[in-house]
Amino acid sequence: MTYGVTGIGYALGEPCSVAETVAAYTDDHKKVEDWGYRTYYRAPDDVGLTDLAAAAGEQALKRADIPADEVDLLILAMADIPEYLYWDPAVATQDKVGARHAEAQLINQACSSGVLGFDAAAGKFATHPDYRVALLITVNRVCEAYWNRMDSSTAITSDGAAAAVLVRGADSCRWLATEVISDGRYANVAYLPGGGAARPVTPDHPDPGRVGNPVNLMNEFLGHDLRAKVRFLRETRDNSHRVLEKACARAKVPVDDVRYVLHMNGTAQGLKEFSRDFHIPMDHTNAEVALQHGHLGCADQLFSLGKMLDDNRIPPGELVALTSTGNGMHWACTLLRV
Repeated sequence: MTYGVTGIGYALGEPCSVAETVAAYTDDHKKVEDWGYRTYYRAPDDVGLTDLAAAAGEQALKRADIPADEVDLLILAMADIPEYLYWDPAVATQDKVGARHAEAQLINQACSSGVLGFDAAAGKFATHPDYRVALLITVNRVCEAYWNRMDSSTAITSDGAAAAVLVRGADSCRWLATEVISDGRYANVAYLPGGGAARPVTPDHPDPGRVGNPVNLMNEFLGHDLRAKVRFLRETRDNSHRVLEKACARAKVPVDDVRYVLHMNGTAQGLKEFSRDFHIPMDHTNAEVALQHGHLGCADQLFSLGKMLDDNRIPPGELVALTSTGNGMHWACTLLRV
């Protein structure tokens, strides 16, 4: 069983200049300047996560020339929180898209959610032989009360979505495999301090706090042990390679045949190191898309894939790896044949 991508759509917030707005988020202007981002995207206050998701889904369906009522499965992948708690954003998006016959599924495993969404679609296609069309929507919408766009991550975080129409048996951009490595030892590195069942928002604790700087949080979690930090960084690098190797083994293709690797929309230096580690040229990564758009949470890989395909930057027949590293921790890889 396999499927292919027949259309990719997008939705973004409003473009913002990094240089003109950095002071609103951090005093460390040098850090942000060194990251290399030029632009990020911020949605208007009245535009929610499901609004962005629905807009991207509608565009993807239009590009694929498939009506919404022919969608059998809608998968919403997100890395943050939706408009409301105790609420299902996947089925809300289904309603906004008009996919009234579709099963709705939610994936919310940090920045790995979008890459994992391809495997969720494969599983549903395998167990539901009557399903022909799936709509995978990956979305990020920052709640600035809880998340600092320039300090709660090692990247500038943007608001936006990318959606893909997945059709059973299609040959275009064909799914080959998805693999993931999970390591729960790091589950408690980062989280919103309040607002959950462990510490609800109450008169005694009215402020849920903010998600802190990830570098500082990891240092605290590791007891400021430099050797432990080096081991973690080595594990992260090794797992990024291992998960790609596992995906290639499952797809029965040589690792050396993968010449395009689209990772998270990281910093200029981070993507340069990533390019060197994987022995691929920078123009075979998503570096240019990343620095122009910022980090779109779990939408990075699909957004970058769509933009690079639109610009004819990936030739037909090439193997493309979509890779991610997500809090939790998860290392994931989806392998596609363009």
